[in-house]
Amino acid sequence: MKTVTIRLLSGLLLITASFSASAGPTVGRALEIAGVFNEKVGPAPQCASKLGGKLAGHGETAEGTPVAFVGGDCFAQSGTTFTFSNGKFILLYPNGDQIFANYGGQFVPTGVGSAYVMNGGTFTITGGSGTYSRAQGGGYLSGTEDLSTGAGTIKLSGRIYYKPK
Repeated sequence: MKTVTIRLLSGLLLITASFSASAGPTVGRALEIAGVFNEKVGPAPQCASKLGGKLAGHGETAEGTPVAFVGGDCFAQSGTTFTFSNGKFILLYPNGDQIFANYGGQFVPTGVGSAYVMNGGTFTITGGSGTYSRAQGGGYLSGTEDLSTGAGTIKLSGRIYYKPK
């Protein structure tokens, strides 16, 4: 009985120490990124429309840190508007840290050729790696895309919350 009690107390002490270490203060800060991307649209069997986009790009944070990103989404047309949904992207920092997010929104025509502007774009941070391993947050997406070339601009504007290591 005494051995069981000691083991139980030892286990509780380890759990408490582990919880205390991970229960440090949460940092919240602005997440502002501006960049450029190129998107390739093509068949996507996982999408209801059977059409999806794969994108890659680069940019920098408001503090001047360079970032790269890759992502993909489902793409559907309704009249002249294109809706992108079920999107997922990864932001890659030079030190190896990553931020994972889901996104969606619409592209609406500008009235100039095949130029479109983003409307109602949002993103939700779902985690990450390194510093951002349990990150949360989200915000808004804005930008443009030339649908004939896939070239575009993007701006993320929001907040990120994480526990520093």
